[in-house]
Amino acid sequence: MPRSVRSRVRRKSGPADAGSSRAPKMTVEDNRTMTTRTILIVDDDPDLRSALSEQLALTDEFAPVQAETAAEAIQFIRGTPVDLVLMDVGLPDLDGREAVKLLRRNGFKAPVIVVTGHEGEADTILGLESGANDYVTKPVKFAVLLARIRAHLRQFEQSEDATFSIGRYTFRPSAKLLVDERGSKVRLTEKETAILKFLYRSGEKAIGRDVLLHEVWGYNSGVTTHTLETHIYRLRQKIERDPSSAELLVTEGGGYKLVPNPARDAAQA
Repeated sequence: MPRSVRSRVRRKSGPADAGSSRAPKMTVEDNRTMTTRTILIVDDDPDLRSALSEQLALTDEFAPVQAETAAEAIQFIRGTPVDLVLMDVGLPDLDGREAVKLLRRNGFKAPVIVVTGHEGEADTILGLESGANDYVTKPVKFAVLLARIRAHLRQFEQSEDATFSIGRYTFRPSAKLLVDERGSKVRLTEKETAILKFLYRSGEKAIGRDVLLHEVWGYNSGVTTHTLETHIYRLRQKIERDPSSAELLVTEGGGYKLVPNPARDAAQA
């Protein structure tokens, strides 16, 4: 059973000023794997932030991060990948809907769920027109919120905007494409894309050949592990600097695992 993941905001001295571009620094402290999604909770109610953070962490799916103001949230998103934002409307420095507009103008593509104490139709329309993906009213029913979070993440991961970092590449599953830091493109087949996506979402743990076969090819009894090994070989030829000494797509424990950040892992070893 994986451990629960806790992420917190560490705020350095100095209050967040709505008109200032210098919001307090925030860092994520967690032990998450690559499978967990970072959820940024933006609300000036510390009790609600803490409650949502604890409940999300207990699912072992998410690394929750907290921000008290719009300025903190915007600064954090500039420097850290965030998978989904829960944005309160009544923030002390800026209306949450205006904060969503700013995020969208600055190119933030991930889902945003606006949280508010108002139930009026006009408020819902304003929230959605700001660029939010969904609108939730308080008191928040966690089971419903969790279902919506999962649904929006699933939808986003299938969209053209979803990207993942694998080594020196940006992985775009919907386009079946890897793009390196120089802009060079590596085209992938449907099966190669499915292999990378499943291994990425499995975290840095080895996945058995039979499991990978089932996930990628389904119940097709005509497919053998040799077929999988052939696809792995071809993938390594495409993505590894030295295919004979793989760093990204590694053989381990009778299966395969993806190491999205081999340089980091080597430094921590």
